[in-house]
Formats: sequence, structure tokens, C-alpha cells
Amino acid sequence: MAWRDALGARVRAKIVRGITHLTTGSGPTLDFSSPPGDPGLFGPDAVCWQVHADFTAMMVGGISALMLQALHPLALAGVWDHSTFRTDMLGRLRRTATFISGTTFGNRADALALIERVKRIHLAVSGTAPDGRPYRASDPALLTWVHVAEVSSFMAAHLRYVNPALSIGEQDRYYAEMAMIAQLLGAEDVPRSRAEVATYLATMRPALEAGPRVQEVVAVLAHAAPKGRLMRPAGALVFRAGVDSLPRWAQDLIGFSAPARYAGKLARQGVRIIAPAMRWALVNGASKRARRRVAAQVV
Repeated sequence: MAWRDALGARVRAKIVRGITHLTTGSGPTLDFSSPPGDPGLFGPDAVCWQVHADFTAMMVGGISALMLQALHPLALAGVWDHSTFRTDMLGRLRRTATFISGTTFGNRADALALIERVKRIHLAVSGTAPDGRPYRASDPALLTWVHVAEVSSFMAAHLRYVNPALSIGEQDRYYAEMAMIAQLLGAEDVPRSRAEVATYLATMRPALEAGPRVQEVVAVLAHAAPKGRLMRPAGALVFRAGVDSLPRWAQDLIGFSAPARYAGKLARQGVRIIAPAMRWALVNGASKRARRRVAAQVV
């Protein structure tokens, strides 16, 4: 019926506006629809095109990644000293979303330009952590930590909410694909398989800690829900799912209580309920536009 179609269109528009509020900001505007035939850095057969296509799982993974990254004192010092995350956490999420979508689904020129832009920003980020150690955002070892925290979190969310049957071989392909981005940014000794990622995280654990600054990051994330009656409850749900998606050792290190962990587990079903609505709303998302671009005939 016409009224039902009109209602569905209005609901979709509200969800799309909420998602757009999360994924657009002051960064570069990306054209996922051109030039025709351009596969970007990976092309539609890449595993990263599968993993990064689901908005809800990527948001859950993104929340987990930010908490995991913050456990490294030097990574956190750079964010603390040079970022507006305490007053604009959504802005930080937008910038991350722009980089991930652009390097995954964007045309080759846009993807490489994004990487060069981030490298220039990193060169200006340096200082001294509270423990007296110097840090540089361009430090290859620090770049590797940030990268692994991110991609392992994306993979964990994908396996839980999208495709738990993704084979180990395909997971290894994903880590190998994303290692290229990390290396272009300047990272070194980047893990390229599920086993290598697990070994790396185990090796890094003695260097991680969760002091008052980490607790503030968690608190800011917990209250960073987007605007709108439809999106705000979804944002709170995604935060709880992000906590749940963290490795148990990271949950323990941060100090999440048993009730908080239980709330995270309860959030799983909620995320599975809202995910189809998000997919329905994003009928013209970045991955779909990119697929049409690659399939288009070059005139």
C-alpha cells in the first residue's frame, strides 16, 4: 500500500541520516561511483570487501578497536595530546570510517590520497607520554599496534554478526590484504594471518595497561551515541556489543565488571535485530556503489 511504502521511505531516510551523521565529516569527499571500471586497491573479490561491507558489524568492531588501541600507553598518549576525542568522539569515528571505506571501496587515486593524507597528519603527532617515554604517531611499531587492534576487532565482529563460517584461509587473506594498507602507512613486521595476529597480541600484552585515561576513553565511548531517537538506542547497543567483542583478557584489563560483560552478551541479539534494518537502509552504501563502479563499462 502507498502509505506503507511512504512510511518505510521515511524510516529509511531517518536511518540513513543517522548513519550519514556517523560517516561524514570535515574530511575529503569520496566518489565511490567513478571512474568506471576502477577496482581500487583490492577489487570486489577481496575478503576485505566482504568484511567491511556490513555497517553494523564494523561499528561494533570500531568501538572494540578504539578501546583495544587505548591500552597501549604510547598510542593513547598520541590520541590524548593531539585529538579532540573527549569533545568529538563521533568525529574520530567518522574519520576512521572515511579512511576504512575509502581505502577499501574507493577508487585507486582516492585510496592512495587518503593514505598520504594520514601519513602527513602522523608526522605532526609526537610528544612525551606520562611515563616519560617519547612517542611518534609515525613510529612503525606503534602503527603496527594500531593496525592489528583495528583489523582483529573488525574480524571478530564479522565472525560474530555476519559470517561465522568464514574460513581460516579467508581470514588469512583478509589480514594479508589489510597488511598492505598498514605497510603503505609505514608499519613494519605486520602480521599477515590469523595465527600471526594471535601471536602478536599475546606478545604485546605485557606492554599494555589500563589507567585512568583508558577509563575516560571508555566513558566517552559509552556516551558517544549519535543523534536521533532511532540511532541513540542503537548506539548504546553497539557500545555494549563492542565491549562484548573485546578479547576476555582485554575486558579484564580494562576492568569491566561481570554485569557489564553480561550486558554485552545480551546485546548480541539486539545487534542481530538491528543489523538487517541497517542493511535495508543502506541500499546505496559505499560497497554497492563501488561494485557498480567496477562493473561499469569504460566508455
